[in-house]
This record gives sequence, C-alpha cells and structure tokens, in this order.
Amino acid sequence: MTATGTTILMVEDEEDIAFLLRFMLERSGYQVEHAEDGRQALERITFGAGSSQVPDLVLLDIMLPYHDGLEILARLRAQPAWQEVPVLMLTAKAREADIVRALELGADDYVTKPFQPDELLARLRRFLRKR
Repeated sequence: MTATGTTILMVEDEEDIAFLLRFMLERSGYQVEHAEDGRQALERITFGAGSSQVPDLVLLDIMLPYHDGLEILARLRAQPAWQEVPVLMLTAKAREADIVRALELGADDYVTKPFQPDELLARLRRFLRKR
C-alpha cells in the first residue's frame, strides 16, 4: 500500500510533538487527522464510525486531557468498524504495566517517547502493508 490516500488519526495533546508527527507523516505522503484530546478522539470514533470514515491507522497517546488513551482504545475496539484498524500507542509511559495493559486492550504496537522518526515510520508501514 502506498501512502497516497492513507489516513492516519493522530491523537496527541502536546503541540510540539503533534507538529513534528504531522510534518513527518505528511512528508511521507500520509493524510493526517488530529485529535488534540480524549474528548475529540472519542467524538471522532463515535460519530465517524461509518466504514468510509475509519482511518487506516491510529497513533494514540495515553496521557490525554478528558479521557486517557487506554479508555479511548477500549472504546475504539468496541466499535465494529474500528476493530481491525491498527493502533500504535505513542506515549511517554514506559512502565511494563502500561505496555501490557495497552496490548491487552487491543493495541497493535507500543512506542515510547522520545521516539526515533525512522523507526516509527517503519512500524507504521509494517501495519499499513497488511491492510
């Protein structure tokens, strides 16, 4: 799958990181939707649940205002249209318990901040090739 036409939903509240991710992803040819907090992410998941509205991949932080990433992940996986969408957690939370919890809730991968841009892109491409 080429990046053209591939949409990534980025859920990230830190402005600097969101800017960097958007730049990096758009430069690689991806279309980026940005939810700045847990509330926006839940609205996007709940009201954008039609199959044409579902992104190709979700980049999800854990520490977010209003609703944390783990709650968003659980709610996302409860939506039939979103069950097969790869979810890559991108967070500063590096404790084993956090990683295990995210994977048990249905995350496909887990990357801790600070991250290496080329590694993150390689992980994204790995999931997008499968779709």
